[in-house]
Amino acid sequence: MANKREDIHDHDDELSSVEEGNPNVMQLCCSSNNAITLIQKVIAEIIGTYFVVFAGCGSVAVDKIYGSVTFPGVCITWGLIVMVMSYSVGHISGGHFNPAVTITWTIFRRTSLKEAPLYIFAQLVGSTLASGTLSLMFDVTSKTYFGTVPVGSNGQSLVVEIIISFLLMFVISAVSTDERAVNDFAGVAVGMTIMLNVFIAGPVSGGSMNPARSIGPALIVHVYKGLWIYVVGPIVGAIAGAIAYNFLRSIKSPSELADEQFRNIVVG
Repeated sequence: MANKREDIHDHDDELSSVEEGNPNVMQLCCSSNNAITLIQKVIAEIIGTYFVVFAGCGSVAVDKIYGSVTFPGVCITWGLIVMVMSYSVGHISGGHFNPAVTITWTIFRRTSLKEAPLYIFAQLVGSTLASGTLSLMFDVTSKTYFGTVPVGSNGQSLVVEIIISFLLMFVISAVSTDERAVNDFAGVAVGMTIMLNVFIAGPVSGGSMNPARSIGPALIVHVYKGLWIYVVGPIVGAIAGAIAYNFLRSIKSPSELADEQFRNIVVG
């Protein structure tokens, strides 16, 4: 009984310390919550990337093997799955599903240096697991490979990947970081951008925009032709797209200038 009373008394002291804002206890509580939150984010990125690659690359595999999806169907599938997963786990992890996005957000300090390596690891794990699942489901050969390889020259594919990744990150920066944008439709805007990019770039580079989307299938099927293009291109394009939008965001819109002039008149 004495031990129970002491335990209860110690517990009450801990609660009192929290209520009083004891730094040591508060730090312990916050650290635990932060650890759980980071784990949740990592799991969300694994699940999100898994289903993005599973559905997107799966549509490519089905089309190559059975011819029942068609190229427009593949493009729509990529856009839809990114949109769906963005709305599903975007509020948990931010819905990156893409190392190029994570690296860009880290440079712009929207993702911490602590989170970034875990995010990228999670995305690669999700992509590799999805690619492994597809390899078990389908008879994948070099002709039915669902990864990305340059159709034209390496230079053409690199330029295309930079351009479409620029557009993707430009749109992401606009709809997810600017309070002036209609953020409720961020998932729709990003999904449609990916769909359009695959329409345009698919016949040239495969329309990756995402190092994880290309690395996962390459690791499982052992096809590494031009893989560096799908690492360098998306990262360079994404960083450039974010820089471009941040420059535009620093310029005040006509309505903002009018509001500022009105406030100056009222105050003056």
